[in-house]
Amino acid sequence: MPVLNWIGKDSVVTYHSKVPFRTLSLTYGYTAEHRREEGLSSESGNMIVYGDNLLSLKALLPRLEGQVKCIYNDPPYNTGEKWTYADDCNDPRTRDWINKVVGKQGEDLSRHDKWLCMMYPRLVLMRRMLRPDGVIFISCDDNEQASLRLMMNEIFGEDCFVSNVIWQKTYSPRNDKDGIPTATDHIVAYSRRPHWNPFRLERTEGMNARYGNPDNDIDYWASGDACAADAVAHQGMVYAIQHPFTGELLYPYVQSHWRLEQNDILNIMNGWCEYELRDLNDAEERARICGITADEVRSNVMGIVLKNDIETSRNKALAIYERGQWPILYFTDGGKGGMRKKTYLGNVEGRLITNLWPFSEVDSTDGAKKELREIFEGAVPFDTPKPTLLIDRILDIAVEPGDIVMDCFAGSGTTAHSVLKANAADGGDRKFVLLEQDEEIVKTTQTRVQRSISGYKFTGNKTERLYEKKLNANTLKRINEYYDDAKKKYEEAKASGNYNDVHQPTVKDNNLVVEAEKFYDGHRDGLGGAFDMMELSVPLFVEGTHYLNEEVGETELRRYVYYTETHLPLTQMRSEDYPYWLDDNQGTGYYFYYEPNSLTTFSRETLYILKGRMPNGIVVYADICEFADEELQAMGITFRQIPRDIRKF
Repeated sequence: MPVLNWIGKDSVVTYHSKVPFRTLSLTYGYTAEHRREEGLSSESGNMIVYGDNLLSLKALLPRLEGQVKCIYNDPPYNTGEKWTYADDCNDPRTRDWINKVVGKQGEDLSRHDKWLCMMYPRLVLMRRMLRPDGVIFISCDDNEQASLRLMMNEIFGEDCFVSNVIWQKTYSPRNDKDGIPTATDHIVAYSRRPHWNPFRLERTEGMNARYGNPDNDIDYWASGDACAADAVAHQGMVYAIQHPFTGELLYPYVQSHWRLEQNDILNIMNGWCEYELRDLNDAEERARICGITADEVRSNVMGIVLKNDIETSRNKALAIYERGQWPILYFTDGGKGGMRKKTYLGNVEGRLITNLWPFSEVDSTDGAKKELREIFEGAVPFDTPKPTLLIDRILDIAVEPGDIVMDCFAGSGTTAHSVLKANAADGGDRKFVLLEQDEEIVKTTQTRVQRSISGYKFTGNKTERLYEKKLNANTLKRINEYYDDAKKKYEEAKASGNYNDVHQPTVKDNNLVVEAEKFYDGHRDGLGGAFDMMELSVPLFVEGTHYLNEEVGETELRRYVYYTETHLPLTQMRSEDYPYWLDDNQGTGYYFYYEPNSLTTFSRETLYILKGRMPNGIVVYADICEFADEELQAMGITFRQIPRDIRKF
């Protein structure tokens, strides 16, 4: 596999393990009901974290390693505008880069090296955040797409490459640009493990338009081919079927075979009239279809023929045709044509995603700025926002209710907005974790998320969807019932007087909908939800030593110690009966016998802190141990000294 090299690479490959572990502190919790409450958690699981995103990622490992389903990143595009290299890797080759704005192409010959040095350690930690079935999407342009692919191959593995999505970001390319104007960006996707597959999208109206129900069957269906290719390999499925209306012997077309097994076809044909198997001595015809000689064709393959005379059979078949609900193999042209196979809509999966995402489906950069103008009363406080529809598409193909979504370059907060929107639409409980390190940008992030939750000032007309029902194979069976519901919603909205105009029920984007125009005179309703505002706090260890920082607090220490032992988040609350108990994992129990500003001694007098023996032993952290090694071994206890044996990572 080709490997990319750049200035400073050997320093940043392990840099994530050298930066100090810092804790997170809660600034405030925000809920739709109570708005901002200083120092009180919203208990929502949603977070915005302010601080260097490399340090923030490391601080989140004890909470989120292996828990995140999807990461979306919109890092600096390295166009020479507004990003500063800030990582001090203690490398003389990169020391002059620190806290300096990265220049443009031609002005800064190390600009690509700086971008790669910045991204590499962060991507290493992001990979650790992902679940085994997780996936990461990274937006970029042509400046770094090639380098990003090579770096991602190295960190994630070439076999974990998912796609290079092409997003049509504009519908009006600039005409003042030299060369070929750019109308697209890249979204590079990699999975945590190979062979990741996206969820399918909802089918479009156009895709479903070819499905009908002319025979009043139990489901909508489309006409499909009754034959499949490769007759030679399926000679037992090459034979004649007698037409119930004309008596003609129907064979598969050349080089093809019947799609279904013979016993299944016999049962289906008996749905028209009575059939039986019969040897037709037709080896030459079957050989012609297979493209081989009569001597080579499989012997003893019987045909499916009418059991009764043609007139009796035709009358029975005609009665079935006029009754409706024809068998799955049916005949075209009023029963006189060829044989086709029904494909029921209920058996058809959703729409496959491709790597071309046009603005007509996922919006554009112009649409993203329009969203910000609405939320920020005409202002656009962030230069390069992404539209919510773009992130909606990523959530649609990668995320389910209950999953965690992370954005390590939060910017204008589109990812959080999209998660809140998805939850409001289906009642799901997806979580978002946003990281932002710029002091001014994080104000925009917070404000947008707050207004998305609680609503915002707005004057003007908006189209609102009052009723929505996805149309698929199952819902189409009850379309009359759903149409009545939609009509009722239409009439209620009409009578309420709350809307300027209410539209009759109609179908849009494969949904039965009722929409209305509403004039807002001052306020637009929010989506609901909540989040905690967090920021980087003090290091866990006193700088340059292995001593614990007493400012950290016992809760963070307990979480850190349990994580270093198990690589799992600590979910147990502190017990009143056993306050030093952390939790058990795979039959091993863990204790953190710690008291701030005093030493703890694990001895016979303090054995009461233990709940009892565990199948795979017990790990006890304390400052001092009075037991001999032989005694600990006999009790199934491993002792670790505070702070010496608390591992750094």
